[in-house]
Amino acid sequence: MKEKKEGFVSIAIDGPSGVGKTTIAKSIAEKLQYLYIDTGAMFRALSVRFQELGLDPADEAAVCAALPDIALTIRYEEGTQHMIVNGEDVTDRLRTEDISRIASVTSQYQKVRSRLLEMQRELARTADVIMDGRDIGTVVLPQATLKVFLTARARVRAERRYKQLVKLDKLEGATLESIEKDIEERDYRDSHREIAPLKPADDAVTIDTSDLTIAEVEAAILDELAKRC
Repeated sequence: MKEKKEGFVSIAIDGPSGVGKTTIAKSIAEKLQYLYIDTGAMFRALSVRFQELGLDPADEAAVCAALPDIALTIRYEEGTQHMIVNGEDVTDRLRTEDISRIASVTSQYQKVRSRLLEMQRELARTADVIMDGRDIGTVVLPQATLKVFLTARARVRAERRYKQLVKLDKLEGATLESIEKDIEERDYRDSHREIAPLKPADDAVTIDTSDLTIAEVEAAILDELAKRC
């Protein structure tokens, strides 16, 4: 890799759920000793509180009214990102299907996104980071050193999610078919929302992970980074 340019390096990895963003971003962060930032976990952490309050995710006014009373912080332990809500570590509660659905709806709201935007940008101003989400390259870090957009077929993504939930013992009655349907519905919502829709940045490198190993995707991303640093 070339000598790094002045300033901090930022890698933006976007894409729909189930394409491997988190797994790949964490692995690259470990290899490069960058700070890994899971922006989806931030939305999920807020959603844990919305669920506790018994809010209807579709009730934008109620969801946004709850925001001022939610204290959200990030803590890193041995390189792992922990989400703290009102003093409680909720990290092990973020990956259920219910929280996924709540986050998918509430993340469309401008006040929810604005609440997290500056936190995300501040992290990128203070360290070399790799950040994954759905609008990192287009909205959060439009000046990122490298922008990557990952894709994969819906069925492949559903199979990955199913195996993940089984491993975490959080299947909660979901089937492969119901997970695939949820993925397709979320894709539609994310790509058609008015605020920060899911789409690749104009200068993003698009990689279809359907038939690639994690190592192959990592290698492609690191090759692109080497061209820019």
